[in-house]
Amino acid sequence: EKDSYDYERPQHDVTLQPFFMGKYPVTQAQWKAIASMTDLKVKIDLDPDPSRFKGDNRPVENVNWYEAVEFCDRLSQLTGREYRLPSEAQWEYACRGVTEPLNLENGESYPPFYFGETITGQLANYDASRTYGDEPPGERSKETTPVGEFPANPFGLYDMHGNVWEWCLDDWHDNYEDAPTDGSAWIDGNEAENVNGENDSNSDKNDDNQPISPLRCGSWFSVPNYCRSAIRYIGLRREDRDDYGGFRIVCVSGRTG
Repeated sequence: EKDSYDYERPQHDVTLQPFFMGKYPVTQAQWKAIASMTDLKVKIDLDPDPSRFKGDNRPVENVNWYEAVEFCDRLSQLTGREYRLPSEAQWEYACRGVTEPLNLENGESYPPFYFGETITGQLANYDASRTYGDEPPGERSKETTPVGEFPANPFGLYDMHGNVWEWCLDDWHDNYEDAPTDGSAWIDGNEAENVNGENDSNSDKNDDNQPISPLRCGSWFSVPNYCRSAIRYIGLRREDRDDYGGFRIVCVSGRTG
């Protein structure tokens, strides 16, 4: 892909097991409902109203990785199904919205966005004043938007480019060498240097070697290159919060009834 990074490579084959993914990033209304159920607490308390940009149908933001995991654990207790953060492989497969395998030996690749080779402010919430392809510049976004305001991908998932960055379950790794081929989360305790930063205020956050997990998707604050399907972001440690960081969930349990 144009303007891609070494930590997005090498391309590799992955065979995923079936899973369900949230149609939208978790909204503030959904977050508040679970965060308020203190009797379901697993490890940590949750602030019912952490977001900067208020609105029940806007994505929740200002939540760190541990809080997102706590949300999933509480929801699992409530429903009797297993909910968790997606693995990077699950997230990228879901984002691209295609099922046809590539012939990697022939250099085949998917387009950078699920709607094609470029992105515009009519397709996603991001900094549209910056361009990626031949599209004309638009307006710079200043906040999140309610979920579902932009076109869904072929899998029926919304806001897979922009709006809020989304936490993944994996540990950070500097590339995909030796990555799992079954789509599971790659968890082994590795830490990493901050190899990319979207702005200077976040560039030094990982210097104290705190646990790091990747975020995917881009956000309302992101330039278009940082909204690509393949982009991986580590501007936040697991313990950090910001008004561009949210999440969506996956369910690995089969349907019942």
